[in-house]
Amino acid sequence: MNQKNYFKKLNMKTYALIQARMSSTRLPGKVLKKINGKTLIEIMLNRLKNSQKIDKIIVATSTNKENDILSKIVIDLGYSCFRGSENDVLDRFYNAVKNDHCDYIVRLTADCPLIDPILVDKVIEMTIKSNVDYGSNSLKEEFPDGQDTEVFTYESLKKTWINAKLSSEREHVTPYLRKNTHFFGKKIFSSKHFNAEKDLGYLRMTVDESEDFDAIETLINNLGENCGWLDYANFILNNQTKFKNQKIIRNEGYAKSLKND
Repeated sequence: MNQKNYFKKLNMKTYALIQARMSSTRLPGKVLKKINGKTLIEIMLNRLKNSQKIDKIIVATSTNKENDILSKIVIDLGYSCFRGSENDVLDRFYNAVKNDHCDYIVRLTADCPLIDPILVDKVIEMTIKSNVDYGSNSLKEEFPDGQDTEVFTYESLKKTWINAKLSSEREHVTPYLRKNTHFFGKKIFSSKHFNAEKDLGYLRMTVDESEDFDAIETLINNLGENCGWLDYANFILNNQTKFKNQKIIRNEGYAKSLKND
């Protein structure tokens, strides 16, 4: 029995929600920038469809008109697209799944086009088998920026949607959930971290700046768009002069939201 059928036997439905919008402040329209004729969102979707544990992929964008083109491209590629609040992304996530009650949600962001479906599956498997509310490989930042995967139950999402009040908690979806897990000494939600064999959290393969896009283009042009995350990481380590983006601060957007709070 393959992995997908195993999880179907458990009657578990797992949806991946990809957070995406055109109005990025640092690199506007980045999700539709192209490498070898393919947009970053298409590259990400092509990789993610190889997951064995995700039952449905939904791109969650906003109702702002500038996202019309993103929505059309996603639908034309054969994927679902939900449109909701621009800034209250937590509300966007909750409304994307509330009428089709799934058991688990995988939160991903469209600035991570090289997300590894095998790694995503491992985090999903750990979360379900451990029977925790929240599982992630980013409670400790040991994986490269761009490989962050968060998995949480629908009930945890609903509880977070009801209780999260701060702007940073609404914009970034999971801060309230993360802050209230036993990992950080709280007890509202149970959690588990997926450990890396080696700490490579200082590496970067996400897209926030133009130099990040250049880095992704370099990786794809040298290794193709279907490699595992560790192959990309090793290439960066062995060719550091090719990557000018590695000193950019991780999670700078979230840090800015905290200041606004």
